[in-house]
Amino acid sequence: MTQTPDLKTQTLQIGGMDCGSCAKTIATSLQQLSGVSEASVSFATGRAKVSYNPLLVSETKIAERVKTLGYTVEQSREEKGQHSHCESDSSCCAGDRNLDRARQPSASNLTAAKTLQVRVGGMDCGSCAKTIEAGVQQIPGIIDILVNFSTERLQLSYDPRLASEQTVYDRIKALGYTVEKTSEKSSDSLSHDYPQAELANTPDRKPDPITWKFWMTNRRGQSVILAGVGIIFGLLAQQLALPIWIARAFYGIGIVVAGYPIAKAGLFELRLRRADMNLLMTISVIGAVILGDWFEGALVVFLFSLGTTLQVFTFGRTRNAIRALFDLTPPTATVKRGEREITVPVESIVVGEILTIRPGQRVALDGVVVSGTSAIDSSPITGESIPEDKAPGDAVYAGTLNQAGFLEVKVTHTVSDTTVAKIIHLVEQAQESRAPSQQWVDKFANVYTPIVILVAIAIALIPPLAFAQPFDVWFYRALVMLVIACPCALVISTPVSIVSAIGAATRQGVLFKGGNALETAGHLTSLAFDKTGTITQGLPTVQKVYAVGQTSAKLVFQIAASLEQQSEHPLAKAIVTDAESKGIEFQTPEKFTALPGKGIEAEIGDRFYLVGNQRLFAERGIPLSQEAEAMLTEIESLGQTPVLVGTPTQLLGAIALADGLRLEAAEAMRQLRRVGLKKLVMLTGDRTAVAKQIARQVEISDYRAELLPQDKLYCIQQLKHSGVVGMVGDGINDAPALAAADISFAVGGIDIALETADVVLVGNDLRKLAYTVALSRRTVSIIQQNVVFSLVTKGLFLLLGTVGVVGLVVAVLADTGTSLLVTANGMRLFKVSPKSQ
Repeated sequence: MTQTPDLKTQTLQIGGMDCGSCAKTIATSLQQLSGVSEASVSFATGRAKVSYNPLLVSETKIAERVKTLGYTVEQSREEKGQHSHCESDSSCCAGDRNLDRARQPSASNLTAAKTLQVRVGGMDCGSCAKTIEAGVQQIPGIIDILVNFSTERLQLSYDPRLASEQTVYDRIKALGYTVEKTSEKSSDSLSHDYPQAELANTPDRKPDPITWKFWMTNRRGQSVILAGVGIIFGLLAQQLALPIWIARAFYGIGIVVAGYPIAKAGLFELRLRRADMNLLMTISVIGAVILGDWFEGALVVFLFSLGTTLQVFTFGRTRNAIRALFDLTPPTATVKRGEREITVPVESIVVGEILTIRPGQRVALDGVVVSGTSAIDSSPITGESIPEDKAPGDAVYAGTLNQAGFLEVKVTHTVSDTTVAKIIHLVEQAQESRAPSQQWVDKFANVYTPIVILVAIAIALIPPLAFAQPFDVWFYRALVMLVIACPCALVISTPVSIVSAIGAATRQGVLFKGGNALETAGHLTSLAFDKTGTITQGLPTVQKVYAVGQTSAKLVFQIAASLEQQSEHPLAKAIVTDAESKGIEFQTPEKFTALPGKGIEAEIGDRFYLVGNQRLFAERGIPLSQEAEAMLTEIESLGQTPVLVGTPTQLLGAIALADGLRLEAAEAMRQLRRVGLKKLVMLTGDRTAVAKQIARQVEISDYRAELLPQDKLYCIQQLKHSGVVGMVGDGINDAPALAAADISFAVGGIDIALETADVVLVGNDLRKLAYTVALSRRTVSIIQQNVVFSLVTKGLFLLLGTVGVVGLVVAVLADTGTSLLVTANGMRLFKVSPKSQ
């Protein structure tokens, strides 16, 4: 038999890459080579790593593939040493290593890339984000960049030898936007004091756009007011029959004041060979002035500036959900060090230290209560309005509010690793991710805009040149068409809805991992549930105590609890816990003996007792009466587990235990059916009798029992044949089924759930599933409304503008009005709550 040779790894130093897409091009091309099993290319370091079969492909062929793509190879060596031909003479490859040194530094001189996050203000729509991306990408040393309009965040990585933070700030400001530094940490490290850092690094910080002071103190608001004043004085000059140049001077003031930032951004777009609303509006205003209609030019600029400013003002409200999360955790906390209590910044607190939390204070870090009792308001984290009682041993989360008592809490997570930090990071990622609808809209807009520009040029030139039509008439119609053409309303129609829905869900303790999960939940046709830990509590609880003959049920329970208090078995703990809650008086057993796999035995007073399973009683030859047999049959028919209690000669009774049902489970299923989700399925590896009992209690007619993990996976695959399938689990077990479902919901521990599921129910309340589905469906509906309304409005006004029915002013009103309407429609999702379903 031919032995397969070991794969080898080759490292190439590549020169000539201009951006991250170059690295992707090289990696994709190398992977297409026969014999290459894996190829990765880092634009930041200029290095490529290739794993290959030396019998199928050579190092020379790999290097040649890179060169055929237009790049240079400076260095080629195997991961585990130099090539054989270089071992004797290390200078033989010196020429190759210097091929492109001027363009790409050698590996030994590479500097680690740095990351930067800033908040960008002044963006009106998604095209603004693309403009900033394109503009900043031109700075030498920028490796990767992402600008998200919805969250106003820019994230980039750069080579500190070629670029600096100040260079990035200057470029953003040159494009006509404001910049506010948020954090110097990487995007996956969150600082609790985001707002403070943001203020400290932003001396020119503007008021929040949701307050009316914004209009008086912000440059954008001021320009709108000045442009309006210019139009008013220009009209007065015309009414008073003053010289025309006076009126035009006032109109010109309005055009310059409000139009300068628009023209600046538009001209930059032109340099990038792109077209957005700023460029189209600049062309239209200049055209109006050339045609002598100064009033119309000034009015167009005023209306456009007013509309975009109103849009920023309105859209600012949709961004407040995540900002509110940052304010949850205090910047300082009181910690016990030695014999003293001192207040220190939370960044300096380490795991294991003890926090003291007084009534009215917020918990600064995740931890476990070690002393004291109190009611904790966890609504900012879980969405639950009812405070939870906390005692020693209970977990508390950063951002929750201590209401009554004094607590001492042992820290379990540092500031960057708290639950609220993870939630913030998750919400940011969700808001920044593009939903399928948004991806489609972006692709459509990229194709649509240049086509319309070409059509506008044709409208301006063909009628005058080919049919001797008046040039000024058709040139004006082309200007109108350009104004109408920009798809701002279409581009903004999806992200405003996504961000609003995610913000509303976050306040209710429902976390979506992106727009894709949000849309998928809205298309659900069936929902599958794991049983243990999802529909049930995942812990055994006492269901009923049975007595045989003349023995009382209370005595049976007392004997069992007294013996089981010395056992560590989960069933024993359930019996003891239930007995304690019911005030059962415990007795002290003697001569205690554990019987592994069977039960326990001990003396209480002068009598000997046994507590265990049926196998123990069968081995001891303890007879079972007809009454006892009937009792056991009843317990087993209910899918419960019996724990027998007796003496060496007779059975006294039994305690039936079962996995306790979640209190809200049945109501959650009823709510899901009310929102129109009829296909509910329970999947479990438990016995059929147990599954049947649980399904009956929660009113699920379709259940499948005794399933192995691969069986659950098969069930999910079968359900997918009839529509979109969701899987609800605890985030720990049933990973194959959760992964196979179109969307997964986690109701387990927060730490694990945040990593595994598409949607996380932070408060572990199954009733929020119905809210989640209803919110998602409403979001999908509003996105569809916005897209259709935007397209229909654009189509109608494009037609009217082309035939000369509407002018520039109406075109601007139509475009701006459509953008404002789709924004307002999307923001309605903020008001969706469980009570509104």
